[in-house]
Amino acid sequence: MATTGPPHSPAPPANGAAPIEAAPPTDATAAAHATASSRNSAEMAQRVREDVIRMAGGPEGAHAGGSLSSADLIAVLYAELLRPGDSFVLSKGHAAPALYSALAQLGRIPAEELDTYARPGSRLFGHPPYELPGVEFATGSLGHGLGLSIGLALAEQLSGGDRHVYTLLGDGELQEGSVWEAALLAGHRKLTGLVAAVDRNGLQITGRTEDCVGLEPLDAKFTAFGWQVRSIDGHDLSALREALRPSPDGPVMVIARTVKGRGVPFLEDRVAGHYAKLKPALVRRALAALARPAGATS
Repeated sequence: MATTGPPHSPAPPANGAAPIEAAPPTDATAAAHATASSRNSAEMAQRVREDVIRMAGGPEGAHAGGSLSSADLIAVLYAELLRPGDSFVLSKGHAAPALYSALAQLGRIPAEELDTYARPGSRLFGHPPYELPGVEFATGSLGHGLGLSIGLALAEQLSGGDRHVYTLLGDGELQEGSVWEAALLAGHRKLTGLVAAVDRNGLQITGRTEDCVGLEPLDAKFTAFGWQVRSIDGHDLSALREALRPSPDGPVMVIARTVKGRGVPFLEDRVAGHYAKLKPALVRRALAALARPAGATS
């Protein structure tokens, strides 16, 4: 899914004069920029979670658990890292509510359209459709997003371009053989513009991933396939910012260890939170929990 990110260089002056060179950043300005970036990502992630809960309160419900667990990662990508021309593929298409919120916050779709999620006649399907602005591939049939992303990254490599391709997979999705076929090719071709991430929340619709089909040790498996592996706390914005940057040595796999249903206690780390249809009282309860400062218990 091609996206429009923040500009990374100033436009030349309209009068044709030579552009003014910016002064090299000092430690203070770099720290201020990092603080502002963290604030932007945190605000976007908070809004994503609130929007997900509201969508789960609609008549059709929503895939809340995996949308909440991936909110921080999606926020860092959209608020900080995606450049004009870069691509993002949501391989775990059922996390579409989080994606729709990010697109609405960036003005790619109207914010009020989120209220139509999954309703008859809406463009906001349960999985992202190709026709939606900002969506490059329709996804949701698990196991294909990594291969699609590799196609984009390989085309960029062959053309000598420098665009980046990001993709987000679910951990249950890693039980699909097509994921590993794609991973082999990416490592073989040393696709330096490719960054993939796994939302490693440990749960899938049928239970714990390790009880269904064991995945560990994920780090060693992707390393053996030629990937640069970075295992992090998937709710640490600073760690995400650094881990999601491409490597000159080959494709990057970020194993983001997260909590399914993050931020809503009655959904956290529960299989039942995979898909939720929340009554108004539970929507209010969830939004109240999200409004509490981190670490607060009541």
